[in-house]
Amino acid sequence: MIILIVIASVLMASISIIQFKNEAKEYHQERLDRKENAIKEHINYVLSTTTYPLTQANLPLIFKDKIHELADIHNLDINIYSLNGKLLKSSKATFSVDKVAPPIPKYIINLVESSVEKRYVDIKNVNGVKNRSSYSQIKDDKFKPLGILNIPYVEDDGFYENELQQFLLRLSQVYSFMLIVAFALAYFLSTYITKSLKTISDKINETSLNQKNEKIVIEANSKEINLLIKAYNGMVDKLEESASKLAQSEREQAWREMAKQVAHEIKNPLTPMRLTVQNFQRKFDANDPELKQKLNDYSKTLIQQIDTMSAVASAFSNFASMPAQQNETLNVVQVIDLALDIFNEDFISFESSNNYIVTKLDRTQLIRIITNLVKNAIQSIPEEQEEKHVWVSVNEVDGFVIISVKDNGTGIESEHAEHIFEPKFTTKTSGMGLGLGIIKNIIENYKGTITFETELGKGSTFSVSLPIVK
Repeated sequence: MIILIVIASVLMASISIIQFKNEAKEYHQERLDRKENAIKEHINYVLSTTTYPLTQANLPLIFKDKIHELADIHNLDINIYSLNGKLLKSSKATFSVDKVAPPIPKYIINLVESSVEKRYVDIKNVNGVKNRSSYSQIKDDKFKPLGILNIPYVEDDGFYENELQQFLLRLSQVYSFMLIVAFALAYFLSTYITKSLKTISDKINETSLNQKNEKIVIEANSKEINLLIKAYNGMVDKLEESASKLAQSEREQAWREMAKQVAHEIKNPLTPMRLTVQNFQRKFDANDPELKQKLNDYSKTLIQQIDTMSAVASAFSNFASMPAQQNETLNVVQVIDLALDIFNEDFISFESSNNYIVTKLDRTQLIRIITNLVKNAIQSIPEEQEEKHVWVSVNEVDGFVIISVKDNGTGIESEHAEHIFEPKFTTKTSGMGLGLGIIKNIIENYKGTITFETELGKGSTFSVSLPIVK
């Protein structure tokens, strides 16, 4: 709207300027024609009443006094030239020191003689001012040429320029008012239109696959916006349906993977148990003096494998359903320091920037996080490595407890890095790969994060960030 008004105002101003200039040009042309016709009629009257013979040589005598009278009556300068272009008489005052007036250029004389009307108007710009000079033949009563009449005419556009300025001023005032109105209308219209769009935009930004998305219930006056709202609400329905199917698929896939892992872990102790029973059955001798000792050995082997199976069941049970949080106000520094006492390795060091970092956490789960990370750090260092070290640090930064566990082990290869927190993923020869998955669940339940940095051959650093709750 604003652009259209600006374009219209520019076009209107341009057309007005062109129109004023054309009118001024036509006015000056018509005025010069009128003046010239009136002067020629006056000259013909003078020629008809003079007592001098009508010859070219007598023109200066005929118009000796009359030329000034003509110039005063018609308010224009008048010059009379001979047919070959020499100045014979002029209404301009001359002085003895003035130079001889230049003759009419030859091409102008030729143009006058060759034209049907025996007339030519020469137009020149002198210092930015347009000058018109009319050249026409003076004839006697028998239409024989006597000389050439020259009427110089300076175009005075002061009136038209003043009128043009006044018109442009009024035009600018009108269009300025229209622009102000257009700005106001454009603002209110755009606000009215974009209000619905802002609501839609906010809803789209809040849309997520992992949450319940609300539909838009507003009714806009724009058909297009209503279609957009309808499309968004339809997308929400489809997204909710897709999220439900995806969640169901993920749950089924997770249970399938869990069942495979459970089956695999249970089969491991079943094989030695089967071999032990078969061996006992094959070598059983009731009269064997060492029967009691062998029975004890077989029993210990079976019990050991049964304990392994029990541990497997407990680990999966702990991963599937985390125990309820028993939050208590505790000093994180003290709890971590006590948790590190269970490790016998002398290369573990602990430091804290503050002796007291108090927050509400489950003591058991915090100990579980520390022991798991420290245990992984110890196991990442090869047995044959001479210099071993594990650094544990605790700091308070911007309302968060930052727990860092760093080792100088082998590091984590890039192809394993993106799977490190996945259940059942492990790079060790033993274990079920549930440790980091479990502690990640614990940390996320507290709205915290766990990240790591690693470098092959130099070690890894795991960082846990937990919000401080008073």
